[in-house]
Amino acid sequence: MSPLEPFGARLRQAMDTRGPLCVGIDPHASLLTDWGLDDDVTGLERFTRTVVEALADRVAVLKPQSAFFERFGSRGVAVLEKAVEEARAAGALVLMDAKRGDIGSTMGAYAEAFLRKDSPLFSDAVTLSPYLGFGSLRPALDQALLSGSGVFVLALTSNPEGAEVQRATGAGGAPLAQLMLDHMAAENQGARPLGSVGAVVGATLGDAGVDLDINGPLLAPGIGAQGATPADLPGVFGPAVRNVLPSVSRGVLRHGPDAAGLRSAALRLVDEVREAVA
Repeated sequence: MSPLEPFGARLRQAMDTRGPLCVGIDPHASLLTDWGLDDDVTGLERFTRTVVEALADRVAVLKPQSAFFERFGSRGVAVLEKAVEEARAAGALVLMDAKRGDIGSTMGAYAEAFLRKDSPLFSDAVTLSPYLGFGSLRPALDQALLSGSGVFVLALTSNPEGAEVQRATGAGGAPLAQLMLDHMAAENQGARPLGSVGAVVGATLGDAGVDLDINGPLLAPGIGAQGATPADLPGVFGPAVRNVLPSVSRGVLRHGPDAAGLRSAALRLVDEVREAVA
């Protein structure tokens, strides 16, 4: 199979045409209940199909959280495979929220699962954890380059516990998060219009206190239920705000199971983000 156009270029086009928004597909038990669904594979399938059918033809990125599918075993993973295929067919980019992090052949196997084009779970990008050392991600970075996919690497996350690792200082005195961001910038050097190695930086952080100019996309969880708003984005991301991809899950999903409600919520957020980052 020939490689796709690089993920960074495809994402830039999707953000410019469909709007800068990533919507999570997070079918946790309480949300299934809120939708009037049972917490089983049938409920999972109905929930996921509704979100994909409502949003995949209009939002830039859909982000399924793999754990909520994996908890149902092979039948849950089968639902995830179908969702990825159908979302991509409808024009959305799929970011698999798996947060994988390992070394050597194991990292290579994760890369093949999510970033090899003939894999049933092939996604446009995947989230990764670099805190076994950025170099441990090399198999995924190499596989993404081969297939035209991307990766989003955890840098400064929105959960408060993350700071004890991410804000710790390395041998040179810089926060570990900054060291990771520097690695990402190096991977993206010379890419146009946007590199394919992105960073995950929480929208709830206030002033991030690091250099976010990595020539790559910045996935920004925390909009909505976690307390951040689109208006907060310029203060967190500064000059890099044009490359921000805000991520929201419950803020849109709570408007289901009505498909029109899901669409309206997503499009409203797109308008708010565009106004905030203009």
